[in-house]
Amino acid sequence: MSPSTPPSPATTPPPPPPPPPPAEPNASTPPRPFRRRHPSSPPRKIRSLRLILARAKHVVIEREDYSSILCEKCGGGDRPHELLLCDGCDVGFHIDCVRPVVARVPAGQWLCPSCVERPPTRVRRISQKKIIDFFRIQKYKSVREKCTSPSQGRSIVIHKKRRRFLPFIPTEDPARKLEQMRSLATALTAYKMEYSDELTYSPDIAPRSANQAALENGGMQVLSKEDTETVNQCRAMCRRGDYPPLLVVYDSNEGFTVQADSPIKDMTYIAEYCGDVDYIKNRERDDCDSLMTLLLATDPSQSLVVCPDKRGNIARFINGINNHTPEGKKKQNVKCVRYNVDGECRVFLIATRDIAKGERLYYDYNGYEHEYPTHHFV
Repeated sequence: MSPSTPPSPATTPPPPPPPPPPAEPNASTPPRPFRRRHPSSPPRKIRSLRLILARAKHVVIEREDYSSILCEKCGGGDRPHELLLCDGCDVGFHIDCVRPVVARVPAGQWLCPSCVERPPTRVRRISQKKIIDFFRIQKYKSVREKCTSPSQGRSIVIHKKRRRFLPFIPTEDPARKLEQMRSLATALTAYKMEYSDELTYSPDIAPRSANQAALENGGMQVLSKEDTETVNQCRAMCRRGDYPPLLVVYDSNEGFTVQADSPIKDMTYIAEYCGDVDYIKNRERDDCDSLMTLLLATDPSQSLVVCPDKRGNIARFINGINNHTPEGKKKQNVKCVRYNVDGECRVFLIATRDIAKGERLYYDYNGYEHEYPTHHFV
């Protein structure tokens, strides 16, 4: 082939493709900045597996055979239907061997006293602002009125058989008052409850129209005008942050319990038993150990109970006595009384004698039906 002869098309190399046009910047997605890692930056620390397991929640591993489970207290394996298995340490206990005694086998999670007493990895102290928000305390600019009897300034009529309620005297020390509220907030938080100082109704459970004192079998005593004023006065004090001088403490045998943080006089109004109102027929198989009778109707299907499993106040943590022993009956210093208040049933806790500072509060759980098992109460 001579130099002047053009190359054939088959041997001619194809021309290179043109470069792609530059992409137009998108205003909605800014370009990702380039991060330059410093060559001397230290490597990230990885937590050890031991630390992760120490802070992690416990894990329940189901066994194939539970026949070898023995009671940690008595060492026996009898009565398997009354044998509890701790979800924290996998140790067994009979319901009447563990302290505090469990009335029935709970349907949900259960922890033994050792796992309950085990302190968490980090305990945060509840601040004063969170306590005020927790109890929904209303702020008043007016000067606080003194805690006096509703009958002060009137002519006093002495009744020989009839005694009137006394309003509680709140603690004056702000630091001590905050400690009392903190103890209640801690107990409610441990039970995953919300604070509520009144009965709660729900249309899908029991409406407020179901709470009629006229349905009570045999009638219900009507709260007098004077005692109604005392109850309203105490409720007004609670709304502004003045509560009864009570402290919620934890006992390894009794669990959370309530003790007086200052002297309380006989016939003093302690609290109203509050929570969700439900028909008793809906709670026949409920494992809540704090159900309170609200209405015993002539028609059993209309009977009501108070259920402080989601909402409640300090009445939830006042323990009961063993009413089968003289020693247990001597511990009672509070009574539970149901009243007709403006046509509705209410449950109040009233002091039955003078209560000294540091003394724990107890009342009889079997005030009406005598069906609650208290044989194993300490």
